Amino acid sequence: MNLSQVKLSITLLFSFYFFVSFAQKDFQGKAYYESKTTVDMSNFGGGQLSEERKKQIADRMKSALEKSYILTFSQTESIYKEEQKLDAPNQGGGMRFGMMSSSGGDEYKNVKDQQLLQENEFFGKQFLISDSLPKLDWELGSENKMIGQYMCFKATAIKEADGFDFSSFRRRDNNEKPKDSTATKTEDIEELPKQIIVTAWYTPQIPVNQGPGEYWGLPGLILEVNADRTTILCSKIVLNPSEKEEIKAPSKGKKVGKKEYDTIVKEKMEEMREMFRGRGGRGGNH
Repeated sequence: MNLSQVKLSITLLFSFYFFVSFAQKDFQGKAYYESKTTVDMSNFGGGQLSEERKKQIADRMKSALEKSYILTFSQTESIYKEEQKLDAPNQGGGMRFGMMSSSGGDEYKNVKDQQLLQENEFFGKQFLISDSLPKLDWELGSENKMIGQYMCFKATAIKEADGFDFSSFRRRDNNEKPKDSTATKTEDIEELPKQIIVTAWYTPQIPVNQGPGEYWGLPGLILEVNADRTTILCSKIVLNPSEKEEIKAPSKGKKVGKKEYDTIVKEKMEEMREMFRGRGGRGGNH
C-alpha cells in the first residue's frame, strides 16, 4: 500500500467517525473563507500610467478584489455571506470595480432541490437571481494535501464563462488597437474567456455536498477553489456551533433568471461604454 492509499484510508476512517455527528437532523457548520482576485495592470491606461498611479488604482481595487465570507451549511442547505468590513482610510471614496455599482448579497444553495438564489444590487436596483444549481463535471484526482487539520483531495472541472465576470476579463493585446480613437480605459478590458479551469480541494472528513459561492457537488466540503485569477481559501471551520443560525433563502428584490440578469448587466455596461466613448475619453488619464 503506497502513501496516498494510506492517507486515503485514514481519511475514510475519520469520515466514518464523524458521520454520526453529521447525520444528526440539526447538524450545522460554519466555514470562513478569504477570496482574492488578481488583475494584470501592466497595460492599464495603455501602459502609460506611472507606478505610483498603478499603486493608487490597486489600493482602490483592493476592497473589491479581496473579500471575506462565511458559509453556514447543513446537509442540504447553505448560505454564503460576505463579511462586511470598514474601508481603510482614503479608500472609501475609491473607484468601484468588478460589476461597477454592483453589490453581491447573500447566496443560497439547496442541493436537495437543486436551487440557487442570490441577492444582487446593481445600479441602485435590487435583484433576486433564481436559477438551478450550476453543475460542474468534476474529475476526482488522487493528489492530496492538508488544509489546516483536514486532509483534502483535488478535483478539477471546466467551467463555461457566462455572464459578466470582471476577474476573468483579459486585456486587449498591445498590437490590437481600438478602431475608435476616442475609446477609453473601459475598452481596454474587453475579452472574456469562454472556458475557465476550476481546481477545488475538498475534505471527505466533512461529508457535505457544499462549498463557497456557486461551487458544490463533491463528496466533502470544498475548502479551496482556484478559478482563473480568483482563489478562495477556507481559514476556519466551526462544526455544530453553540448558537445555530437559521439558513433562510433570500427573498428581496425583483426575481429574475441568471440569463436575464446577465443580459441586464451587459446592456448597462454597453450603455456606460457608449457614454464614456461619447465624452471622448475625458477623465481617463488622471
